[in-house]
Amino acid sequence: MDYTEKLRDCFDEMVVYKDLKKTNFFSALSLPAFMRDWLLKKFEDDEGNFDKDDLARFVKKYIPRKDDWNSIKNRIIIEGEHVKFLAKVSINIDIKTGEVSFALPDFGLGYKETIIESDVWEDCKDDLVRGSDTWGMVELGYRSPEDFDFQFEYEQKRSKGKNSQVGKIKLVSFKNFCPYQIDLEQYKDARQDFAMEEWLDVILGAVDYNAAGYQSEEQKLTMITRLLPFVEKRLNLIELAPKGTGKSYLFGNVSRYGWLSSGGVMSRAKMFYDQTKRKEGLIAGSDFVTLDEVQTISFTDTDEMRAALKGYLEQGNFTVGDYKGVADAGVILCGNIRKEIMDADGYSNMFTELPVVFHESALIERFHGFIKGWNIPRMNDDLKIDGWALNSEYFCSIMHELRSDMTYRSIVDELIIVPDGADTRDTEAVKRISTAYLKLLFPHVQSASDISPREFKRYCFDRARRMRDTIKYQLGLLDVEYSGKDLPTFGVKGLE
Repeated sequence: MDYTEKLRDCFDEMVVYKDLKKTNFFSALSLPAFMRDWLLKKFEDDEGNFDKDDLARFVKKYIPRKDDWNSIKNRIIIEGEHVKFLAKVSINIDIKTGEVSFALPDFGLGYKETIIESDVWEDCKDDLVRGSDTWGMVELGYRSPEDFDFQFEYEQKRSKGKNSQVGKIKLVSFKNFCPYQIDLEQYKDARQDFAMEEWLDVILGAVDYNAAGYQSEEQKLTMITRLLPFVEKRLNLIELAPKGTGKSYLFGNVSRYGWLSSGGVMSRAKMFYDQTKRKEGLIAGSDFVTLDEVQTISFTDTDEMRAALKGYLEQGNFTVGDYKGVADAGVILCGNIRKEIMDADGYSNMFTELPVVFHESALIERFHGFIKGWNIPRMNDDLKIDGWALNSEYFCSIMHELRSDMTYRSIVDELIIVPDGADTRDTEAVKRISTAYLKLLFPHVQSASDISPREFKRYCFDRARRMRDTIKYQLGLLDVEYSGKDLPTFGVKGLE
């Protein structure tokens, strides 16, 4: 059975035909990969063909642009219509009044302008409370100032009349975007049918890359390393790479669970907690937060942000004022690197490329590993997927689910031998990166006996050790206190 047959046989409905070399159609729609693959699945036939006109009509009707928002409001408020479209939704439950409201962040619709009535909430609450943001098909209507019945009067009394005679956009119905149930066990079982070389190709295709365009296994593995924070909680990485290697695309378009911030101004309020709005920031609602073009990012208060980051990267919690929060998002710093520094292969001071907020060893030490992005080829047409591949939305949902599976960490704890006196941060970094590799490359492994020590060493441990070793070396260049402090001599059980 050839690779394509095996892929379609093992994953069936979760496979779509992607042809990103013909980009004009989907580029014009400006859709993230997870939504594009959802549409392909909806409209493709068994041979991967679809009617562009039908798909375009669906997009026009159900996937509005920001510029369409005034038109939508007119239909809802003035024309009295119920309007359906795909959108990202977040919800808010008011502690004082018990009123439930929602926001559509992509359209600027806030909680104060909306309401979810009790009967609708009962129907859709299970989907909406799963995360801070949920993608789905929303149906919106309008509750006018005059549109009061007994239920509304009761709500007014309960909220002490604050909302009387105020029109609001109401949620009429909600259907979760994900059209299927994620079967994690089936995914794990399917991995056993693929050799390692094939599995690397499966992963690359799932995130829109053509494996045949890479010249070596090392290039493929370095590319896949970018996915480690997708599968492991609070995995913090730094990547410096030449321009055009696809950092922004992978972190910003492939998964609906992550957040990409490119340049501009970043504040503690936006990232952690906004005291004025009493709202948690990006860290609380994402699997990972990527600060892209990190050289161009400025911070409203460098000391404030540095203190918040140090606390969060170490413990996974943050304190702003009297608010204490907990999150499990990884933090990734992505930036470009000059050729003369890149050519030194990590042996010159690379962190001079980072903003001044990161020029502190105590902060840098809290990042677990470094990705040498110069081992990833510059994006070209040969690297764009053209063929059958895993649905990106499905694959990213799988990675999201794998974050909570603790089995892999227990396997890593059993396999890695830690020497006496090993630095705790080094140990945690190597183990956490190894765990992420194990989830990505060997998801079927459920006990230490399911993987050979040599395979674990080659694909998980050695790569994790090298990623951490780069951080250690750079720390020595940044701060004389760390100079000459080598990584502990870890080992792998079975290879002593």
